[in-house]
Amino acid sequence: QQQLIESIKDDSNRLLKITGELLNMAQVETGNIQLSLQPCSPYDILKYALEAVKVQAEQKKIIININAIAGLPDVKADKEKSAWVLINLLTNAIRYSPEESTIIIEVSKQNETVLFAVKDTGKGIEKKYSSKIFDRYFQIPGSSKTGTGLGLAIGKEFIEAQGGQIGVDSELGLGSRFYFTLLV
Repeated sequence: QQQLIESIKDDSNRLLKITGELLNMAQVETGNIQLSLQPCSPYDILKYALEAVKVQAEQKKIIININAIAGLPDVKADKEKSAWVLINLLTNAIRYSPEESTIIIEVSKQNETVLFAVKDTGKGIEKKYSSKIFDRYFQIPGSSKTGTGLGLAIGKEFIEAQGGQIGVDSELGLGSRFYFTLLV
């Protein structure tokens, strides 16, 4: 009975996630992204995201190391949407990393932006797919992990709508480093 309850809970969380992604996608599709740009602390975005993925990381015994320099300036950003993007990157990193591995989050100042980067120890992404992974509904062929193929596409729209950039550095067999910048 407990197993059934857990299964129902997992299914409802999955439905909530898909519904949320579809609502976000609807905003993106209509060009009607509702942004609330305000000065906010990069540490607040980081804390919000870490709290959201804590249990997921613990379940796979994944350690999340944080390299965030002190004294970072506030960013002009929509805190909720920026945290959503960071949560998405962390969720993907956890999903694709082996159990008992380490994920590194870097938060640093780069020129007139603050950079958020998530480095995992997953299997990495072939170069030929690097440019496509931010496309809607794209999933790497042969991947056994399931998702909607919307998370990175929505994230790209959210970050670019705030004047930032998003990207990936990855090599097959060496994991991936996803990053985005927000303006200060």
